[in-house]
Amino acid sequence: MMISGKEYRAVWLENGTIFAIDQAALPGKFKIIKIRKWQEMVRAIKNMTIRGAPAIGAAAAFGMAIAPELEFEQAYRVLWESRPTARDLFTALEYMRDAKMKGKNLAEVAQEYADKVVEICKKIGENGAPLIKDGMRILTHCNAGALATIDWGTALAPMRIAKQQGRKFTVFADETRPRLQGLLTSWELSNEGIYHFIIADNAAGHLMRRGEIDLVITGTDRVARNGDCANKIGTYEKAVLAHENGIPFYIAAPSTTIDLKLESGDLIPIEERSEEEVLNFAGKRIAPPGAKARNPAFDVTPAKYITGIITEKGIFRPCEIASSFNKL
Repeated sequence: MMISGKEYRAVWLENGTIFAIDQAALPGKFKIIKIRKWQEMVRAIKNMTIRGAPAIGAAAAFGMAIAPELEFEQAYRVLWESRPTARDLFTALEYMRDAKMKGKNLAEVAQEYADKVVEICKKIGENGAPLIKDGMRILTHCNAGALATIDWGTALAPMRIAKQQGRKFTVFADETRPRLQGLLTSWELSNEGIYHFIIADNAAGHLMRRGEIDLVITGTDRVARNGDCANKIGTYEKAVLAHENGIPFYIAAPSTTIDLKLESGDLIPIEERSEEEVLNFAGKRIAPPGAKARNPAFDVTPAKYITGIITEKGIFRPCEIASSFNKL
């Protein structure tokens, strides 16, 4: 991704040290953190310093690469338990364990995994870009850009490619409470020079009804065998609203996110995070004393509301995912 004229990845390994963009500090401050122990990587994933399904996967792979030999299995188990919803985390950990069993150099394998994800995301952008026409108004939810995927993005990748190809369009980025990942999307779009507006989550339906949204593209953290998709909380309602208003709704998903072992989205584990994320804002409590909160981090969008799933292999109907990716 381009930041102040310089290319960065969201997370990378260099001479035994992991470097990552601190997403918790954005958009106010651009900060690079250093991670030298796998335990520090667990904390970075749990507290969302590093977030986004493909980025979590790559980060976990790098974490395994720096784990001492005697701690490898412990690191594997603890990283596996760090966040429950995103399939990429488990894909990467399985990839690293398999490499270790084959006696491969784990630093090289982790880099190979990260490079593979970057290439997949670029291909998603190339496959999805034709959906974007001049003058379109596109809604996205959460952040599925380079920050969340190492580089290029999933949902944002088609927008970046379409911009490079000379098309002009407008993006509406849901703010995405309670963690406000929509501000990360805005930060990325600003760096890419893509015209956009941040909107309150509840404004999306209003704009759809008024005919001011032409297309919806979001990312996903896990795709079930039947094409159901789990993504950041609020995605489901955007899909239902898009369906009601006749607006195409697309999910952008790398193969690393597809989980053919789960027959439907009902089986996807949904992370529930601390209520403090809802009860507090910018370090200050905003809820009345004694108030409680629920904070599910994800929801599941049934396949019937999804027009298509944009992958590195092409765009598929949800019902085609199992047959198209049966060798995963």
